[in-house]
Amino acid sequence: MPRLILLNKPYGVLPQFTDEQGRPTLADHVPVKGVYAAGRLDRDSEGLLALSDDGALIARIASPKHKLPKTYWVQVEGVPTEEALQRLRDGVTLNDGPTLPAEAHRMEEPDGLWPRDPPVRFRAAIPTNWIALTLKEGRNRQVRRMTAAVGFPTLRLIRWSIGDWTLDGLAPGQWREVTVPGRETPKASPHRPKAPPGNTKAKRPRSQGNRT
Repeated sequence: MPRLILLNKPYGVLPQFTDEQGRPTLADHVPVKGVYAAGRLDRDSEGLLALSDDGALIARIASPKHKLPKTYWVQVEGVPTEEALQRLRDGVTLNDGPTLPAEAHRMEEPDGLWPRDPPVRFRAAIPTNWIALTLKEGRNRQVRRMTAAVGFPTLRLIRWSIGDWTLDGLAPGQWREVTVPGRETPKASPHRPKAPPGNTKAKRPRSQGNRT
């Protein structure tokens, strides 16, 4: 029976189980043998990462051809304009071609958001804001490149959801095993790290503006 694990990957953790340089990896948080990450979440990004021991399930979650939407909470430098958000919705041209249409809207800072370690570096004279961005493709560092292309660099990036799976109830470093669609697996409560940083619950953001 395939296993499916949802992890709230902390900032600074590589999305793999080994590293020759001794940097933090998934092995520091998920003591489960034989599971692998379904897709990537960069070392300097946080949030939801799915892991499984089933190759077909990993491909279905990670492959853009299955169009499984992934929603990101993005803290950007500056105040995004409606024009910039519309460009994200329509698709922007990057150095590897135009992106697919996306959902993009401004949002409040998520309730109960844990502090990042190390903290984000701000410029005192420039405000920051949050947007929610939903994609159905997964290019290298795509979210950061998209926000930069419309004039609002990403300062902090958190993946909130993959399809219907979300971070709800998971603090950084916590994981839980969930039911694979169409299969029966035991339900499990979140597995907590020894010293979970920040608050233990991340809530769905409140929208400011229209969603596409």
